[in-house]
Amino acid sequence: PPPDPYPSGARSLPGGAHSPHLPDPVRVLVLNWLDRENPQAGGAEIHLHETFGRLVQNGWEVELVTSGWEGAPSRATLDGIEVHRVGSRYGFPTRAIPRARDLLRSRAFDAVVEDLNKVPLFSPLWTRTPALLLVHHLFGGTAFQEAGLPVAAATWLLERPLSQVFGRTPTVAVSDSTRDDLIRRGFPAENVQVIPNGIDLAAFTPGSPEDRFPDPTFLYLGRLRRYKRVDLILKAFQQVRAAGVPARLIIAGKGDHRERLESEARALGLAEPELRFTGFVSEEEKQELLRRSWVHLLTSPKEGWGIANLEAAACATPSVASDSPGLRDSVRDGETGYLVPHGDVGRIADRLVQLASDAPLRHAMGQRARAFAERFSWDHTAEQMGTAISAAVAAHTRSG
Repeated sequence: PPPDPYPSGARSLPGGAHSPHLPDPVRVLVLNWLDRENPQAGGAEIHLHETFGRLVQNGWEVELVTSGWEGAPSRATLDGIEVHRVGSRYGFPTRAIPRARDLLRSRAFDAVVEDLNKVPLFSPLWTRTPALLLVHHLFGGTAFQEAGLPVAAATWLLERPLSQVFGRTPTVAVSDSTRDDLIRRGFPAENVQVIPNGIDLAAFTPGSPEDRFPDPTFLYLGRLRRYKRVDLILKAFQQVRAAGVPARLIIAGKGDHRERLESEARALGLAEPELRFTGFVSEEEKQELLRRSWVHLLTSPKEGWGIANLEAAACATPSVASDSPGLRDSVRDGETGYLVPHGDVGRIADRLVQLASDAPLRHAMGQRARAFAERFSWDHTAEQMGTAISAAVAAHTRSG
């Protein structure tokens, strides 16, 4: 596919772009817990703005109801999307539904897209506007690995009735793993369509071999949250160092689990210069780290897709990842990197030692990773999403 013209996370999308395959424009109300300016934003928000920002550029009208945070303006325009912020991180569900209903009464929306992220709003129960459900991944039992008992229990319980409420609603999953999970939970297979995430192929590109760090360097790049299981990476890295490999590990990103991870690193005897916590990194720094590192790591027990694996792949950097839902969709085991049983620290360490010591293998995997990444683009994701939304509107019209 041609290079993606839109920079990931850009403040505004360039004008004048048009996909000839998009259906006629419609007016869409999107519901999502966060927008990309929220300090807690992650991959789901990148997906939202990259996808719906492109639809706006092709004449669609998109408004977003989302949560706010301390000091956040209640209204904003991001990537052409009109953003309405209501409530806080935990108060969003009680504020979002009344705000969305007010907007639906005052404007002629053609469709509602519930972008499920954490807490479902169960839109089919309170609107007759054609609805589409977009699912990145469901937490299930993994909620208890991240949140305290009350929040985790609430998340788990709210996921239980999803198939009853959304069973007849057109549904988009971002990966085969998420689709399979939805079907296991009772969603009719014929109602669930897979539309994979995209990748900014123009921004995430390989560098020259000489640009790589001179010493074996491994990279985790993402939010520092408990469920991401970055602790497994620290333990595996300790084993790599104990095996005599003069490797370095970079932990890039921010999150409320950083202090705990730094404490665990000290207990493992890991410190500068072999281990570095960078904190937040800009898009430019992120791209440079992915180009220069030898291996990328992602060891969470469940993801919707594992977009960081694809960004690394686009930079010709192989990944070592848990063989878990979502991650097995974004890494081809033995081709673009390695999948290891989740939690198997010894296997992670073995794969890191193997890749650090075998330059031809690492280079070949990197080349295959780039070829794999080139199969995905945000333009294609937006095109498929637009078609799915239009189909949902048409089906609703036919059913009366």
